[in-house]
Amino acid sequence: MSINEIATPRNGVDTATLFATLDAVKAQPEIARFQFRASNRWLSGTHNRGTVNGYFGAGQEFTREADFTFDADHPPVLVGQDRGPTPAELLLTALAACLTSGLANIAAARGIELEEVTSTVEGDINLMGILGLDDQVRNGYEAIRVVFHVKGDAEAEKLAALVEQSRRRSAVFDVITNGVPVTIDVATA
Repeated sequence: MSINEIATPRNGVDTATLFATLDAVKAQPEIARFQFRASNRWLSGTHNRGTVNGYFGAGQEFTREADFTFDADHPPVLVGQDRGPTPAELLLTALAACLTSGLANIAAARGIELEEVTSTVEGDINLMGILGLDDQVRNGYEAIRVVFHVKGDAEAEKLAALVEQSRRRSAVFDVITNGVPVTIDVATA
């Protein structure tokens, strides 16, 4: 790939910045450490609102111009009022978004022009676990399936390889499939 090809944005990805970031992290591994944060506030019933803004990365604190907010709730059949997706649905969305973002970056780095990328994510949950009715049933998803439809200027094998590489590098896929230690502290008023 020539310097001009590297410097040309592809699939909406600033490839020059992508490669510069890779080079910077190789040269200074300490800047690879990031900490993302989210906060949440209960509103009523099962309705709550999450907020994302500041994060630490590349050795410094960052604050975005505006907060990103999202509501979560349960549908009426699960005693909610449907004011947002369920938290379990937000997890599916996070998985699809992480895989798709990675796929776009990898395609750009490999010089592949994408025409269209869509995905469908399905997860199966048995409420017997969540409701405490059967200790033998897990609380979370029993299975998750992701189906990608990818169109681009490469043969099918190369497009499928983009999805596979994205899966191998996806932070959300890693957390879901390998777990991560989570601590919960409680402060009461």
